[in-house]
Amino acid sequence: MNLKTLLSLISAMSLAASLSGVAPAQADQDGKDRDNGSGDFRNQGQDGDQGGDRQGGGHHGRKPRVVLISLDGAKPDFIKKFIDEGVLPRDGGLARLSRRGAVATQNVTASPSLTAVSHIAIATGSTAVHNDIPSNTFEAVVAPITSSISGFAAPIGGYQESPLGPSPRPTAAPLWVQLRQQGKKVATATWPGGDGADISINGTVVQPSTPTRVTDYTVPFGAFGGIGAQGFSLTRANFVSDPAIVAAVQASGHFSYSPVLATSAPIETFSCSSAQTATCSSGQTLDVKYAIRVAALDTTNDNKVNYDTLVFFDTTRGITAGPFLAPSTGPAYAKLGGENAPFFFEGSGAKVGAAYFVSALAPDLSVVRFARYGANFIPRNTPVLADVDDINNNIGFWRPQGDFRIPERLSPGFANFPDLEIETMYEDMVKTFVRYQADIGERAIKNHPDADLVMVYLEEPDGSEHQFLLTDRRQGTNPTDPNSIGAGQDPAKVARYASYIRFAYQAADKAVKQIADAAGHNANVIVVSDHGFAPFHTSVSMTNILRNAGIDTSKLGIRTSGPAVNIYVNEQGREQGGTVDVATYNALVTQITNAVKSAVDPNPRFNFSLTNGQIFTVVETRPLQCNAGPGLCTSKTIGQDFGDVFALMAPGYNFDGIQNPGVARLGDPSFNAATTTLSMPNFYGAHGHDPELPTMSATFIAAGPQIREGASIRRMRNIDVAPTIMKILGVKPSQVDGEVLHEVLR
Repeated sequence: MNLKTLLSLISAMSLAASLSGVAPAQADQDGKDRDNGSGDFRNQGQDGDQGGDRQGGGHHGRKPRVVLISLDGAKPDFIKKFIDEGVLPRDGGLARLSRRGAVATQNVTASPSLTAVSHIAIATGSTAVHNDIPSNTFEAVVAPITSSISGFAAPIGGYQESPLGPSPRPTAAPLWVQLRQQGKKVATATWPGGDGADISINGTVVQPSTPTRVTDYTVPFGAFGGIGAQGFSLTRANFVSDPAIVAAVQASGHFSYSPVLATSAPIETFSCSSAQTATCSSGQTLDVKYAIRVAALDTTNDNKVNYDTLVFFDTTRGITAGPFLAPSTGPAYAKLGGENAPFFFEGSGAKVGAAYFVSALAPDLSVVRFARYGANFIPRNTPVLADVDDINNNIGFWRPQGDFRIPERLSPGFANFPDLEIETMYEDMVKTFVRYQADIGERAIKNHPDADLVMVYLEEPDGSEHQFLLTDRRQGTNPTDPNSIGAGQDPAKVARYASYIRFAYQAADKAVKQIADAAGHNANVIVVSDHGFAPFHTSVSMTNILRNAGIDTSKLGIRTSGPAVNIYVNEQGREQGGTVDVATYNALVTQITNAVKSAVDPNPRFNFSLTNGQIFTVVETRPLQCNAGPGLCTSKTIGQDFGDVFALMAPGYNFDGIQNPGVARLGDPSFNAATTTLSMPNFYGAHGHDPELPTMSATFIAAGPQIREGASIRRMRNIDVAPTIMKILGVKPSQVDGEVLHEVLR
């Protein structure tokens, strides 16, 4: 029995043994029970199934199959506009599906409209209040006030607070749990929540990986490999003739029409661990060490000195000929004007790698600029290790994704790189990473043709919209110049940034086509996104809003994600090490609520889109009294791990993007780090606002044998996707807040 078979058997046994706390799914009998489950208070008062149809059965005798693709941040109005303008081709993935199937005008996503929150809502069919994923970053209320937990690595459906441990009755479960319970086969390709990880709080496992976070084929999303991106600037003086390198280049089968030159010393050194449980470091502290040198080649036979290619290699391992079997790459050959060259860190136990990209290379080497993108790897979680290695050994190690630290010049070495080179790097990362993710999705489909459901997550166009959504006259085209708004904007930059948004949608569209083609005509292909996008012009300091209102922030935990904030009071008996008594807790919650509701933008250059100048459009407060006791109360809008005050800002405002040093907006007082609440940001696009806003609308496009051609949905919710998929596959959902989209089904 091979490892994959063994893991599948263990997973199946664990699945059967672990489902006692999850309300069981049922085979769909198309009876009179409600489509969104039974035995759950959330179902009361919702429409029932009419029965008598064949929506859950096969089409022309074939077993229904579904491929669900999420395009992070894809706006439905942008997709329609780009199709109409020909930016997205008529035979592309999105246009073809739109013509042949159903399209929603507005798909109301989760609240807040953030990536982790929305993807878990899509997967479970439940709201954040019920699935307990309230933000991309938040505090587990039983943890220390200084701690944070990622929404991508938090317990789905909550946990038991006392004694701390797994919930005996989770309030939500991903649809793959319910489908597998009914004998269906599911594959997830980098979908949030499908990662094979054990989830811990305060060192205690509160959600074992099985059954909630494991499918029949599970590929986790990649993780940081310990070494961030870096820019390098060299000149001819850094290169010398090295006979050994010349010989190695020739022996490897490569040729240079000008003398091969190489750096006399390593451009960087770093180290990695040979253990699977550790990654890499920019220092030399780990057991596998690397010293990277660069050789310059002239591959153009034009009788001129015209260096156009750089070869990146480890000094110890040298330049070798190959062949190289994935994840190995050997030396990285990066050509000016070409794509980044992947570089695997040979010997790293976690299978870590990066890539090199040449942004400037003068023919005579008088100017040499290049980047080494950040290191990444696929988490080697034990229950899904065979699937992780399947990708490493066939598609390759986790490729570098769009890294905001480069265009925002937060990573070292990029300060003197021209804007155009930085922007070209980002486009390069977008193109190669989306293609890598699409390859993973295609492999999941082709290697598991019997899968009833395949779920594929693609990161774009989200990353590009964060960086380049420069569409509001209040946005400064130069983040350090307050006068670069309105008439002072740089029109060339505005135009370039619009082209990068189009490019990201084109890359995503190609990926959709690749995955849909792999699925074939007999599959129902559903394309969704997790949220829309809005431009923002102002960064906001939540801490200074509260301090300026006279609130002692040392008693609080403030967790922001985009324009969403959860504010926690360090309560005795709730937080580990909590210090605030009940009376003070109640007073603080009231003070915080009033301060948030009273926050305004007084600057008329920016505030004209606000109602009465108020920055926050949604403010929710944890109930102060209930049977569970102060600090543990929940409501329809506040779940287990929400803050004691939860709030969303209006479009145009974002907690991210505050610069260091800060930059005051035009017409505002000089920036003061201790008191300034509103300032100029260093990037442009945001999501996380009120999901009811049209600009936050997610995408929904579906086509296939069980989907009605030409169907149009005026308004739906992303939590309707899971019960609709389950209906197609003939399984009755339980514990969902969403409803079956009957109007799109045959």
